[in-house]
Amino acid sequence: MNDARRILLLSTSTVHGSGFLEYCAQEIADHFQGCASVVFVPYASPGGMSYDEYTDRVARQFATIGLGVEGIHTWPEPALAVGETAGLFIGGGNTFLLLRELYRQDLLPLIRSRVEEGMPYMGSSAGSNVAGLTIGTTNDMPIVHTPSFDALGLVPFNLNPHYLDPDPGSTHMGETRQTRIQEFHVQNPEPVIGLREGAWLRVAGPAVRLEGRGGARLFRHDREPEELAAGSDLSDMLQI
Repeated sequence: MNDARRILLLSTSTVHGSGFLEYCAQEIADHFQGCASVVFVPYASPGGMSYDEYTDRVARQFATIGLGVEGIHTWPEPALAVGETAGLFIGGGNTFLLLRELYRQDLLPLIRSRVEEGMPYMGSSAGSNVAGLTIGTTNDMPIVHTPSFDALGLVPFNLNPHYLDPDPGSTHMGETRQTRIQEFHVQNPEPVIGLREGAWLRVAGPAVRLEGRGGARLFRHDREPEELAAGSDLSDMLQI
């Protein structure tokens, strides 16, 4: 991995008892330090909220930490926004909608290039999903077709944001998240990090740490799942 990389991958934008992006506000401020403004990508919004409304929601929260926000959809050419911005935030929603639009606008190669150069990238939920190798471990329904499941590949593994542990007291007989990820590994080799609510990954050059609260689980092909506590150094995951 490139030593210039600065990547922040959140499991979610909101945790119980906290407002939108409040639980990680200081982390966001630190991540985008030196950026006067950030371009926000609202493409994952599934329709209940317009791009303008979604961007305004982000802008209000970012204003509390001294950051300006511009919606990528307000630029005449989305590629210009990515090419000129000091930082990029891709929000949550539906991962399939998001990836389809990134392909439509031909933004994936440009985002990869800008991150390689050191542009801070932040993703939340769907925005974290597309930072992985593929979107094959998203929880979202495939409400639209995408040209491919291949994503940005900013990290050499997949993510499962909003990861939920099996509930031993539940009478629900359907598949758990763990079962779904293990089904994925019958067909695919990519490691998967299940990020619980309130957890995030922070990549700084060759280092990656699991931070926040709740921890995570690491799933690898043909191995038992591994529990990861907050504060874990996962830098070896970048060498896969």
